[in-house]
Amino acid sequence: MAYLFSGLLNWLRGLFFAKHLEVTIVGLQFSEDVVPTVAFNLRQVRKGNVVMKIWDVARASVPTAASELQSLLAVPALAGVPLLVLANKNDLPEAMGVDDLISEMALDKITNRPVSCYSTSNKTKHNLDIVLAWLSQRAH
Repeated sequence: MAYLFSGLLNWLRGLFFAKHLEVTIVGLQFSEDVVPTVAFNLRQVRKGNVVMKIWDVARASVPTAASELQSLLAVPALAGVPLLVLANKNDLPEAMGVDDLISEMALDKITNRPVSCYSTSNKTKHNLDIVLAWLSQRAH
């Protein structure tokens, strides 16, 4: 009986006290052989009481992504917004590591907002729980 009540209470909390979060993903393209994303993909994910709207918008080279990131960081409306960068596909031997990504994108030079960078793999699910927790903590 207690389990049933707890489940109902959690469902009601999720219904009335859900947090919402929008995430934009820009993938990095390391190979010229890969065809870049032309349109965008939108996915909605629910983790506990957090609803995440995830926009997968494009593929870019590391220099292009670094330049665009610097432009976004200068937008006043985005001041203080936390930044999460993922070194994904760590299951592949040619994947860029966290230290290289931090260096190439000058993430260590960003001081006006929280910045985190994690090595992940969607294939093996490595660190995805940590990333979801990071996102959930910053939802509003």
